[in-house]
Amino acid sequence: MTTVITALGGPFLTALAEAAAGTDDRVELLGWEPRAGSVYAYVTSASVVVQVLLLPLVGALADRHRGKARVLGVGTLVGVVATLLVAASTGWQLAALGLLVANVAFGAAIVAYNAFLADVAEPHERDRVSSQGFAAGYLGGAALLALALAALAVGPSLGLSTGMVVRGSVAAAGLWWGGFGLLALRRLATIRDSDRPLPRSLPAQVRASVTDLRAVVGELRRLPLTARFLGAFLLFNDAIQAVVALSSVFLTQELYVAKGRDADDATSFLLALILMIQVVAVAGALAFARLAARTGTKPALMVSLVGWVGVVLYAYLALRTTGEAWALGAVIALVLGGSQALARSLFSRMIPPGRQAAFFGIYELAERGTAWIGTLIFAVVVDVTGSYRLAILSLLVLFVSGGALLAATDTDAAIAAAHADDDDPAPGQTAG
Repeated sequence: MTTVITALGGPFLTALAEAAAGTDDRVELLGWEPRAGSVYAYVTSASVVVQVLLLPLVGALADRHRGKARVLGVGTLVGVVATLLVAASTGWQLAALGLLVANVAFGAAIVAYNAFLADVAEPHERDRVSSQGFAAGYLGGAALLALALAALAVGPSLGLSTGMVVRGSVAAAGLWWGGFGLLALRRLATIRDSDRPLPRSLPAQVRASVTDLRAVVGELRRLPLTARFLGAFLLFNDAIQAVVALSSVFLTQELYVAKGRDADDATSFLLALILMIQVVAVAGALAFARLAARTGTKPALMVSLVGWVGVVLYAYLALRTTGEAWALGAVIALVLGGSQALARSLFSRMIPPGRQAAFFGIYELAERGTAWIGTLIFAVVVDVTGSYRLAILSLLVLFVSGGALLAATDTDAAIAAAHADDDDPAPGQTAG
């Protein structure tokens, strides 16, 4: 996510599309002619459409015996292959396909990964464990990104172009994903999960998933507060994911292309900036865990959303220099981990026992690259106006509406309702 989706994927695909574009800065695909600068946002949105159709079924399947491990393994394998395909692509169409498949595969793997939270942490430990998980992820992302930054620094002396280093970094991200995915599968092999058997044939698995998904939809109707939280999360997390996925494109265009500077010069700056964000985000995630322990999870989550609103307004109104981008990146780092970790841990307590993967299948529609509203709004605004500043400002409506809906949701009541039939209903929890 750090090296490919956040740092290199957007500029890499945009550069390939711009190289193939005509004099009107548009490319052609099956009779459709989008602006080259909007291709990456459209690809991200297309991957979300696939996830909307697939991930709820994947989540329902993962709630069966050994299902979480199977989904994590298959998602990792497919994603690694797709990422390596992106690294080898010379045309924008093939790179776009690889990014689409990798994003969908990552979403499937994360459904299972998130569902394991309930297996490895008691309810009263989940704010801390979820935050520590994100902190470890930020450290891992920073380590690989630091290697990419070092390669860019020494590449010219070794006769390597920026493009060659970028391709190598994308390939390294795929191999990194595969290696740590295998480690996760080995460490989680001892987790006991559902006793419900997994049908052997694919058609039977699909039918079982549809049946289980219908049951989950029925439970959501019984849990309207959990459903309301999902609605709030969909809105504000759509905006968060859009900012994360599109920030490299935004900064490249506003700080380099718009000022007549070579877009290739932005690569080292972006990698260094994102590296700083990854490192500072470790402290941000842990700090918000402590804040949640004092104030409750929901108030701490609301504080992080106020920070995101400030980020969008500053990017639109005041961002002009790379120095200002560094300051803005530090704020993003502080609120990023808090908003993601606390939302995940809070939602995990609103799920009835035994339904973690199925519910996280629905949750994932708004968690990883599923900012189909945000990325689509951004792409359309850029396509129509050509202004990246107006595009980033348009995300404000999602932050405000999502935060307002969260404020109106009684999360303590949602937790109690989810565990109404449980003999041990989430002890020690204060959502806010």
